[in-house]
Amino acid sequence: MKTIAFFNNKGGVGKTTLVYHFTYMLAELGYRCLAVDLDPQTNLTSMFLNDDRLQDIYDSEDRRPTILESIKPLNRGIGDISPAHIEEIKSNIGLLAGDLELSLFEDKLSSGWGSCLNRDEAAFRVVSSFYRVIMEAGQRWSTDFNIIDIGPNFGAINRATLIAADYVVVPMAADLFSLQGLRNLGNRLVTWQGEWEDRLSRNPEPSLQLPRGSIVPLGYVVMQHGVKESRPVKSYLKWANRIPNVFRESVLNDAPETDLTVNDDPYCLALLKHYHSLIPMAMEARKPIFLLKPSDGAIGAHLGAVKSSYADFYSFTNKIVNRIID
Repeated sequence: MKTIAFFNNKGGVGKTTLVYHFTYMLAELGYRCLAVDLDPQTNLTSMFLNDDRLQDIYDSEDRRPTILESIKPLNRGIGDISPAHIEEIKSNIGLLAGDLELSLFEDKLSSGWGSCLNRDEAAFRVVSSFYRVIMEAGQRWSTDFNIIDIGPNFGAINRATLIAADYVVVPMAADLFSLQGLRNLGNRLVTWQGEWEDRLSRNPEPSLQLPRGSIVPLGYVVMQHGVKESRPVKSYLKWANRIPNVFRESVLNDAPETDLTVNDDPYCLALLKHYHSLIPMAMEARKPIFLLKPSDGAIGAHLGAVKSSYADFYSFTNKIVNRIID
């Protein structure tokens, strides 16, 4: 069981849509997946579930079947985690639904991070709560991959999530602000890994299951890149070709390489087009764009775009799987 987080502190790059499609493609390839929505905006949950089911979940006056319920005893200081409800999307896709109130746990995680330095067992239970909830649910669901969606910030929720992940994938656009986000990400990952390593050495309870915090950056995905007559436009290339060395220097802490382009970079996991016309169809059909059928409205040129998107996501997903297995 491997855990992959998709993260960039620059928002608006299509991260949640990527997580949704990646999860479905893993399922297409025969893997059992658990999608985990740890973004308090709950956009991933909204993509997986229809309006009626969403209303059932969030209008519930009793126990909500969301990941928040699993950590409520910790947040209230009256206990530890409890098993999370797994929403079955299909036979090999489960979902830990997000919750808008998850942001209320931020302060608890923040204070717990500091208290770990004082060998406070309760603090270690708080900081490791997401990791332990995901591990328990993953074992129950017999997952091959846990896929986590988190918000675009460097808050305590994301820190606790990233130290719980084995790998991180960075979705980004080819622009100035995404490059800055990449630099920020690299700095934070190094800082958080070092801080968590220090805290692990102070854990007072050896039987407590804690994450190692050894997050491996798998690479980046350039989203919605501009295409003109089958070739990237000039403005896109201006920024895209800066990504490989920014990724090396800021995230991998490696030396830059001369004349390296985004098309040649092994850490570029995919260059994904924006399939504009397919998105409304996919939202209406509540399925990924690469599974749209003529009965969903994908006919003529749209059907060709569906086949193209399938090839794109198939290649992207296989690249990640092979990199992890190797």
